[in-house]
Amino acid sequence: MSEVSETTPQPVQAPHPGGPAPHPGAPHQAVPAPHQGPDAVPAPGAPGSFPAPYPPLGGGAPGFPEAAVASGFPEAAQPDRAPLAPPAPQGPFAPQPPRIASVPQTAEAGQPGPGPQTAQTAPAQYAAPGPQTAPDAPGPHTTPVPQAAHAVPAPAPQGTQGGAQGPSTPSAPQGAQASAAAPRTLQYRFDGPEDAPVLVIGPSLGTTWHMWDRQIPELSQHWRVFRYDLPGHGGAPAHAAASVAELGDRLLATLDGLGVQRFGYAGCSIGGAVGADLALRHPHRVASLALVASSPRFGTADEFRQRGVIVRTNGLEPMARTAPERWFTPGFAAAQPAIVEWAVQMVRTTDPGCYIAACEALAAFDIRGALGRIGVPTLVLVGAEDQVTGPAEARTLVAGIPDARLALVPGASHLAPVEQPAAVSDLLLMHFSTAWQQDTSAAIPVLPHITAPAAPSTPFVPVAEIAPAAATPDAVAPTPDDRYEQGTKVRREVLGDAHVDAVNDTADVFTEDFQELVTRYAWGEVWSRDGLDRRTRSVITLTALVTSGHLEGLAAHTRAALRNGLTPAEIKEVLLQTAVYCGIPAAGAAFAVAQKVIQEETTPPA
Repeated sequence: MSEVSETTPQPVQAPHPGGPAPHPGAPHQAVPAPHQGPDAVPAPGAPGSFPAPYPPLGGGAPGFPEAAVASGFPEAAQPDRAPLAPPAPQGPFAPQPPRIASVPQTAEAGQPGPGPQTAQTAPAQYAAPGPQTAPDAPGPHTTPVPQAAHAVPAPAPQGTQGGAQGPSTPSAPQGAQASAAAPRTLQYRFDGPEDAPVLVIGPSLGTTWHMWDRQIPELSQHWRVFRYDLPGHGGAPAHAAASVAELGDRLLATLDGLGVQRFGYAGCSIGGAVGADLALRHPHRVASLALVASSPRFGTADEFRQRGVIVRTNGLEPMARTAPERWFTPGFAAAQPAIVEWAVQMVRTTDPGCYIAACEALAAFDIRGALGRIGVPTLVLVGAEDQVTGPAEARTLVAGIPDARLALVPGASHLAPVEQPAAVSDLLLMHFSTAWQQDTSAAIPVLPHITAPAAPSTPFVPVAEIAPAAATPDAVAPTPDDRYEQGTKVRREVLGDAHVDAVNDTADVFTEDFQELVTRYAWGEVWSRDGLDRRTRSVITLTALVTSGHLEGLAAHTRAALRNGLTPAEIKEVLLQTAVYCGIPAAGAAFAVAQKVIQEETTPPA
C-alpha cells in the first residue's frame, strides 16, 4: 500500500514496449497500467517537466555465473513471472512500525505545515559510532511543508505538496511527503504495508526515486519501502548538502520524525555512499545493507570537481547529454529510446547547484580505510559492464567489508535496477530476506554518553526523546604536524590531486623542505583560515600573480579559482581590473594563460 497525495490522476494505459512514444503524464505521478503485468510502469514526462516513472521495458538477465547470492534467474526475462516469496524478515531487532507519540497537524493547501524538531549536532566520526535517539514521531500521513532554516513558514501553492513555489514549478510527486525543517530533512514516499519492517532505498546522482519503480511491486510485498530524493532532484527543495555525511544526517532526521529507528538500506551510487556512511557512523540504525553500483571512493576528486566546473559554466545539458552512455549499455540504449529520454529529462530537471554540491560531496568521499568497521550483512551488487563504478570497485568493497557478498549482473551498466530490473529485484529480495534473519546488533559496541558513567554494551533500544548533545572540548591550536596534514588536504582540494602529485614527484632532497614549508605555512595556515572564503582568496591570488608577473603559477590558480566557484565571467572581470592597476601588458599575458585553462576545464566531454 502506498501513501499518496490527495489528488490521484485518472488511469492511463501504458504503451507497449515496442509501440510509439507515450503521451507525457503529469509530473511525478504514478499512473496505473492495469493490463501490463506487475512490472508495468508509466511513460516518461515531457521535456521541461519532472520526469514521470520510466516506460515499460522488456528483458531480464539470463543468469548470474558470478553472483554470490544466487545461481541464476532464467525467469527474470518474463515480466509476468510469479514473484519470489521469501520468508518475512524476523528477529528481535526487526524494525517495528512507527510508534506514534504525538500527531501534529498535517499541512494542507494554503496552510503552513509545522514539522518535527530535531537536535542539531555535529556529524560523528566514523571511529566513534553510538546509539541514536529520536524525538516524538509525527503521524505517518503528515505532510509538513519544507522551509529554509529560520524562515517563517509560507503557505504551499494550491494543489501542491511539499512547498513547491512558482507557476512553472510542477506539483510534488504522487505520494511525496515534503519534509519539515528543511534543509535538515528529505522529500520521501512510502510503499508497502504499514506494519512491515522498513527498507530504505536511495537514488543515484542525477536520478529520482523513480529509478527504483520496477523493484517496488515485489519489495513492497515484504517491506515498507521508504524512497527519498536527493536535494534539488525530482522537484525536491534545492537545499544543497555539502557532504555525504550531511545527506545521511538529513535522512536520519527524516526517519526520526517518522519514528523509524532500525531499517534495511539499499542505495545506488551516491545513495550507496549514504548507506555505507550510516553503517559506519550509526551502526545500530542499519540492519542490513545493499550497495548497488557503489564504491568506497568515486573516481578521483579532480574528476568530480571538474564536473562541477562544467555544470557551473554550461549548465546541466552536458551531463544530461552524456548520461545514457554512463548509465546504460549501448545495446539497451539503442533498444529503449524512451527510457534514454526519461534519463536525460531527469538530469535536465535537477537543480544545478545541488548537482554541483553532490559532485563536491563525492570528491571528498573516501572510506577505503574504514570498510573493516562496517559490521552489517552487505550485498555488493554491480553491473558487469558498469564503466562508472564497475566490478573492480565492487571487489574492493567486498574485500574490505567483513560480511559482504558480491553479485555481478550481466548485461547491465551503472543503472542496473533500470536495465535489469527483475534480476536486481530477485537479488535484493534474497539478500534482505536472509540477512534480516540474524540479529547482529549485539555484536556492535555501543559507546556510552559522555555525561554518563561507563556502562556495558547493550543492544540498541530506541527511546522517544532527543539525546543531549555531547560536550565540545575547547579548540586548541594545531601542532606543526596538524598544519602539515591540514595543508596537504586543502592544497589538494584547491589545486587538485594531479597538480600536487606532480609537485611531489619532482621534489628531491634539495626541494622537499621548501615543499613542506609551502604546504604547512601557505596551505595549512593562511589558506585554512576562516577569515575569507576560498572564492575571495582565489580572486586575491590571481591579482597578486598578475601584479608580480609570476605567470608560471597563474594556470594552476586559474584552475583552482574555477573549482572554488568563480565563473569564467568573474575571472575575466578580475583580469580586466588588473589591466587598470597592473598594466595592459601584464593583463594581456594573464588573459592568454587563463583563456587556455578555461577552455580546457569548461569544455564538456565530446
